[in-house]
Amino acid sequence: MPNGGMNKIMKQLQKAQAEMGRMQEELAEKTVESSSGGGAVRVVANGQKKLVSLQIDPAAIDEDNREMLEDMIIAAVNEAFNRVDEMVSSEMQKLTGGMNLPPGMF
Repeated sequence: MPNGGMNKIMKQLQKAQAEMGRMQEELAEKTVESSSGGGAVRVVANGQKKLVSLQIDPAAIDEDNREMLEDMIIAAVNEAFNRVDEMVSSEMQKLTGGMNLPPGMF
């Protein structure tokens, strides 16, 4: 491969890395919301899978239902994290134009 071709590929990779960095910064600012127990537990997570907020309806706080409340919290957090995965996947599709690149490529 002529040297000019390699330079072109390197520039394209550098551009893709810069776009990936920008996308990761944007994802950190985006949030998803999830709830469980008919809205008794609501969570918000950001694009880096960090829990931003947790709200529990006071009516759901009852020592007799502690296990159920814990299960609702786990369900809401897991659903929020699944939504983050979907959001990240969607953004990656936009960035890569549908190419299936292995995780950690950038």
